[in-house]
Amino acid sequence: MNAYGSQSMAAPLRRVLMRSAANAMRGAERAAWHYGPGFDPAKAAIQHAALADLVAASGAAVEWIEDREDGLSDSVFTHDPSLMSDHGAIILSMGKALRNAEPTLHEQTYTRLGIPILGRIEAPGQVEGGDCVWVDAKTLAVGRGVRTNQAGIQQLANMLSPHGVEVYGYDLPLWHGEEACLHLMSVISPLADDLALVYAPLLPAAFYQLLKARGITLVQGDADEFHASNGLSLNVLPTSPREVIAVAGFPKTKAAMEAAGCTVKTFEADALCIACEGGPTCLTRPILRQ
Repeated sequence: MNAYGSQSMAAPLRRVLMRSAANAMRGAERAAWHYGPGFDPAKAAIQHAALADLVAASGAAVEWIEDREDGLSDSVFTHDPSLMSDHGAIILSMGKALRNAEPTLHEQTYTRLGIPILGRIEAPGQVEGGDCVWVDAKTLAVGRGVRTNQAGIQQLANMLSPHGVEVYGYDLPLWHGEEACLHLMSVISPLADDLALVYAPLLPAAFYQLLKARGITLVQGDADEFHASNGLSLNVLPTSPREVIAVAGFPKTKAAMEAAGCTVKTFEADALCIACEGGPTCLTRPILRQ
């Protein structure tokens, strides 16, 4: 088996990068990190451990970034500081200034794990992993918004096009403003290579057209649950096609996925995901899907 490689969002998850919330979120200042009133670091750590158990139970090997109290509270959201390709990891550059040190944590971990670095996004480029969606193995869609800019998207294209990957940038709305986090993956979660959960009103129109042209069936997430959760009802992690992990408490969205043939496992995440604007996808960086 390969040790790394992921150019699918829903192929069986074999290896994944995570970071415990136990120390990273200890003592976090809620206002500084833009966390909601429900944030509770001790409870968040328990909920994060429950997610890690679900991921491990799916058969994926969890690789842990060093657990220490370094003040990088958002570093538990490992999806954002790097992107994995079949040719190595790409070290990204964060649009949220408080997260600027996180890509180095990822690079150090990949070096320890023996995973090659394909490239790095350099200033003034910015790309966060939550803006990157593999439509298929040869097509990467990237949201252009508050956290990811055109310079970063161009650098991604320059790295991946020699490997036969087309990179498309799509404009995102400002929605709740600069401090809030609307990534492209805030409005789409692939469930299988031909199936995705979406909140259609916020999908870039050209991206919607691409998905339809590629024959991808779109499951509509419940609008009231989407707004009540600030989008977290839509943030689900496929551990294999049509086998997903979601935040508990959104029965209509869960039922829509089940009606499309998915098996949905849930975990309580009010103090972690809802409060901190990042779901199970955000809390995982796939290293190997195959």
